Amino acid sequence: MTTTVTTVTVSTVTVMGVAAALGLITILTLVALLISKEIATVVPGERGLRWSRTLNIGVVPLVVAFGVIVAVKLAEVL
Repeated sequence: MTTTVTTVTVSTVTVMGVAAALGLITILTLVALLISKEIATVVPGERGLRWSRTLNIGVVPLVVAFGVIVAVKLAEVL
């Protein structure tokens, strides 16, 4: 009985740790892409404009993921 409870507890903590790590990686990637997008916006010419539009491909899904992370954290608090 004790072994089962310990195994389930360790498994739960491990899954929560992985989820927290993925959330952190998602947020850091979003910040990096947004910074790159701002830098590309400043670059004059067609190349900077194309690069800025291309970065939207990564930014939009990450903004959605960030919204889900915030919603889950708010749900945990409430």
